[in-house]
This record gives sequence, C-alpha cells and structure tokens, in this order.
Amino acid sequence: MAFLGDCVIVFVSQMIFFAGGWLFFNKELFKHYEIRHISVQLIFSSTFALSITMFELIIFEIIDVLESSSRYFHWRLGLTLLLFMTTAVIPIYICYSVLHSISFFSDRWVRILTTFCWFVFLYGLWRIGEPFPLLSASHGIFTIEQGVSRISVIGVTVMAILSGFGAVNYPYTSMAYFIKPVSRNDIICFERRLALTVDMLTAKKRRIALAVYNHNKLHPAKPRIWDMLTSAVQRNTSNGEDINQLKQEVYGLEELLRSVFLELSSLKNMEERQRWSQTLKGKYFNVLGHFFSVYCVYKIFMCCINIIFDRVGRKDPVTRGLEIAIHWCGFDIDFAFWNQYISFLLVGCIVVTSIRGLLLTLTKFFYRISSSKSSNIIVLILGQIMGMYFCSSVLLMRMNMPAEYRVIITEVLGNLHFNFYHRWFDVIFLVSALTTIIVLYLSRKPVRVDDSDLH
Repeated sequence: MAFLGDCVIVFVSQMIFFAGGWLFFNKELFKHYEIRHISVQLIFSSTFALSITMFELIIFEIIDVLESSSRYFHWRLGLTLLLFMTTAVIPIYICYSVLHSISFFSDRWVRILTTFCWFVFLYGLWRIGEPFPLLSASHGIFTIEQGVSRISVIGVTVMAILSGFGAVNYPYTSMAYFIKPVSRNDIICFERRLALTVDMLTAKKRRIALAVYNHNKLHPAKPRIWDMLTSAVQRNTSNGEDINQLKQEVYGLEELLRSVFLELSSLKNMEERQRWSQTLKGKYFNVLGHFFSVYCVYKIFMCCINIIFDRVGRKDPVTRGLEIAIHWCGFDIDFAFWNQYISFLLVGCIVVTSIRGLLLTLTKFFYRISSSKSSNIIVLILGQIMGMYFCSSVLLMRMNMPAEYRVIITEVLGNLHFNFYHRWFDVIFLVSALTTIIVLYLSRKPVRVDDSDLH
C-alpha cells in the first residue's frame, strides 16, 4: 500500500507539472500563433513534466518524502522516460517534421529518410563518447548510464554557456554603473543628424534619377547592353552630372545613415535604462547586480583554479559551511537538523532559478527565430534542449547535496565520471563568460559619426 500511495503522489504531481507545461506552451510560446499540431504540445508538456519530476525527487531525497525503494523506482522510471523522449521521440518527430515540410518528398520517402536520420543521430550521440571519458560499451549499450553520460555532455555544455553569459550579462544590464549618461540634447542632436542625412540622401537619389532620365532621353537608340559596356569604361555624365560619383556619395550617405540610426537607438535605450534605474525596481536590481558581479568574478577565479590544478570539490557547500561554523567559529548548533533544512533551501533556490531562467531563455529565443511555418519545429528543438538541460542539472546538482542524500542518485546514475562533467562545466563556463565580456566591451565602443560626410 505504501508503494501505491507513493505512486499516486508522484503521478498527481506529474499531472500538475504537465498542466504547467501545457499553460506555458499556450500562454507564452504560442500566444501569437495558431496551434496546428496537438502532438507537439503533448511532447513539450510531457518533457517539461518529466524534467520537473527530476527536481521534485531531489527535494524528496532531502526531506525524506516517500519510501527509499519508491524513490529509487521513480528515479529509474523518470530517467528512462526522459531519455526515451530525448533520444527517440523528439529527434524522430523533428526529422519527420522537417522532411514532411519539403513538398517533393512522398510520405514513403519521408518515413524512410526519418528513420535514416534518426539512426544518424544515434550514431553521432554514441560517437560523443570517444573524445570524452565516458562509459564504454562494456557497461552495456541501452542503459540509463550510457544515455545520461552522453546526453549530459550536450546538456552541461548548454548549461555552462547560459550560465557564463548570464553571470556577465545580468550585472551589465542591471547595474547603474554600466549605464552611459545621456542627455536630452545628445538625442536631439542625433535626431537632427538623422533627418539631415535622410534629406541629403533623398536629394542625391533624386539627382541620380533625373540624370538617368535625361541621359536615356538624349540617347534613346543606344542598345541597353552597349550602354552597360560603355558605362564601365567611361564616365557616365548627363547635363554635367557625374552619375558614378553621385552613386558613390549615395553609398557613403547610406553607411552614415546606418551609423547614425544605430547610435541614436543606443542613446534612446540608455535614456530608457536611466529612467528605469531611478525606480524602486531599478534600484533593487542594481543591488542584485553588484552581488552577481562579485559572484561572477569569484566564479571565474574558481574556474581558473579548478582547471589549472585539476580540482573538484569533495564536499557540498552546506556541509563545508556548517563545519566552518562549528569547528572554526565555535557555534553550538545541531549539524543534522541545519544540514537538512539549509540543503533543502539551497536546492530549492537552485531548482526555482534554473527553471525560471531556462523558461525565460527559451521564450526569448523562440520569439527571435520562430515563424508561423517553423514554430512547431522550433518548439520541438527547445523541448530537446530542455530535456538535456534538466537531465544534466540533476547530475551537477548532486555535488550541492550532502553525501547522505546522494546515495540513491549515485546508485541510479551508476559509474559515471562525475568529476569530468564538473571540469567540463568549468571550462565551458569560463570560455562563455570571457567571450561575453569581450563582446560587451566591444559593443560599448561608441560609433563615430564623421560630420564631414554631411557636407
């Protein structure tokens, strides 16, 4: 009876997660599009529910909800279903949707090519293990360990890229220090430059059109091909107007117009950020930005130390912090009690921020590249990324849990090289963070507008 009751608890929670994924799909991703394939919505919501279930089981491990045998069963079942979605269902449906959108493929060829593409995907997924210290075929092929070991390479890479970008970009966008001071006079000046450039560009193009019209009117019998050949070797003039020279001036004005417009857009964005930074919300995010800037510097420094000295943490941060408080600071506290509840709060914060961060990123990414024709395929790709992301999150989050709460997770994941994934995360995080710093630094360089081009 206890096992049946545990199954009911997990099943009801999965239905709630499924409903949350369904609402997110309708209210956020597809609020501007018509839902054409209900199967895409079912796949996305199912992947979302299975992914959140992994985090739920981690919390159950800490607060000791459900029997240990039930948790072990649902760990294996959840990981098996999530791997089945990310290695079979979603890749097959993506290949089928892409090939089916090509009109000259018949249904028979679509099925054949879909099967072929899926086998190519599986072969590529298996070959990922060659340059990395993953499990060999001696540990079995169709096992949870093999699937997680290969899926997590991609998932950890995505996590590290997003984490490195977010650790740098969040302080940059939220701190008032990085807001360039802009006055209203600067904006008015650039608006006048933009209007003057548009007027000059219009006048130049009008002169070119009039010169071409007069030239054609004076030479009506000259063949078009002969006119093209002579214009390549002779100065094309009409009534004293040098058309080629005018075209070069138009090209220069178009480049100037683009530069002025981009600079004006940047100034208006900075002005909007200045107004936002003066609000209560802006001041709150400014404080958070200072905190995350310190975290970013600390994380980059620790990544460098871990990579140089090939170091991986042996203890979770909660246990290490409590040991320092007891042995070094002399606090008389209940280690077991506070270890459990602080671990619960830490993992809960990580779960909430991970889910929120990924959903916000998926939404922004979807709005940037989706269209009415490609929206279903893009949702499937985002579902694939989401499944890999959360699967690898479980693997990395294991290090943030005290040793007594890792037992079942370690048993389910088997003989994985956990240290490799943490080192891989450090390497990709460092590359992503440094790349983001360089890109943001280059983007802050002001666009120089040469006023001489306006004369």
